[in-house]
Amino acid sequence: MGNEEAVFFSRVLTELTLSFHIIYATIGVGIPLMIMIAQWVGIKKQDEHYILLARRWTRGYVITVAVGVVTGTAIGLQLSLLWPNFMQLAGNVIALPLFMETFAFFFEAIFLGIYIYTWDRFENQKKHLLLLIPVALGASFSAVFITIVNAFMNAPKGFDVVNGQLVDVSPILAMFNPAMPTKVAHVVVTAYMTSAFVLAAIGAFRLLKSSNHIYHKKALFLTMKLGLVFSVATALLGDFSGKYLAEYQPEKLAAAEWHFETGKGVPLILYGVLDNGKVKYALKIPFALSILAHEVPNAEVIGLDQFPKDEVPPLYIHYLFDTMVTIGMWMTVLSLVYVIGIWRQWRFVFLQWFRWLLVLGGPLSILAIEAGWWLDEVGRQPWVLRGILRTKDAATTSGQVDLMLVLFAGLYLVLGIGSVVVLWRMFRKNTVEQELADRAPEKAGDVL
Repeated sequence: MGNEEAVFFSRVLTELTLSFHIIYATIGVGIPLMIMIAQWVGIKKQDEHYILLARRWTRGYVITVAVGVVTGTAIGLQLSLLWPNFMQLAGNVIALPLFMETFAFFFEAIFLGIYIYTWDRFENQKKHLLLLIPVALGASFSAVFITIVNAFMNAPKGFDVVNGQLVDVSPILAMFNPAMPTKVAHVVVTAYMTSAFVLAAIGAFRLLKSSNHIYHKKALFLTMKLGLVFSVATALLGDFSGKYLAEYQPEKLAAAEWHFETGKGVPLILYGVLDNGKVKYALKIPFALSILAHEVPNAEVIGLDQFPKDEVPPLYIHYLFDTMVTIGMWMTVLSLVYVIGIWRQWRFVFLQWFRWLLVLGGPLSILAIEAGWWLDEVGRQPWVLRGILRTKDAATTSGQVDLMLVLFAGLYLVLGIGSVVVLWRMFRKNTVEQELADRAPEKAGDVL
């Protein structure tokens, strides 16, 4: 295997691992907050349904945590095996947040175990609720610390290279790089949003499958409200991210927007196709890219004509941007219509076709997360450390990467199918109705 093939297979394996892990990582960050909110609402309203909601979500969450640990370990292993030159350089600068991420996970796992073990051991449920605070904080800070490492790759700071040697290393400055604020905020909030919509999809699916219990209606309404709040927050953070890219990574913004020539009053381009360097069939929003980049309709936006061809990211990231933005806008509108529809008692929000749209929202949200992650990683190419270390120079030269790809793909297939089967069987055999009958019978005919 040649060096180019080793680089190719290293990139494919890393992309496969990250694409699989991001599903479980996103759920792992967002679900603890959903559990805490559900239990808090249950205590506040003295409603057993929300307490049960927190319990059932926790059981499912434990399964996803287990898979996330395996894939997270695989990422750590692959960083050392596939990208040794990157780790040799970055490991001396950005190792601190990697260590802190591990600490945050242990912090979360310890309190999660205590929370599960003490479900029926507190007479005062408020004390039990307090255990969820470190769980939610640990989960969120795991995302914060690992995203700091990714932000460092996009905006490396905190060191100098003199004669091939690292000097003036400052781990704190490396952590608080220019990309950190917007990237960390965007990752954490989109994890909350995606988790809310995934849980909403489950609730809507149960309502469609002849389980018209008030429990599922409450679960759906709560998660769609949370999804609406976090989708609006995501849109605002997306605006900040656009301004960051315009200042610090203009080549990524220009490639994502198919903005080829530097100019003023630039429109935002959605969809379309490229034909000999010309954009056709696109939806153009006048002045929108200038506003996104600099808040001024007539502001100048740097185009791809200002960069060497070998430093221009792949232009297909435009479609990743379109996918992410389109799904985000759709889920914001859908959740807004649903929440208002419930409050105003619009009949169509209770119909099957609308509930199927809510079910579809779960997979779409996961797809948006994937598209956003690919946009971030591919949009940084050809760099691993932007402006310092190219991808082709960071990868291993081993001839066994193709075999590793096959083996890890098999592992992820087993983990993916296994986790779905376990979750399906867990909740199919232990229905809401059965649990409520065992704990405290509720009226079956309630309506939202």
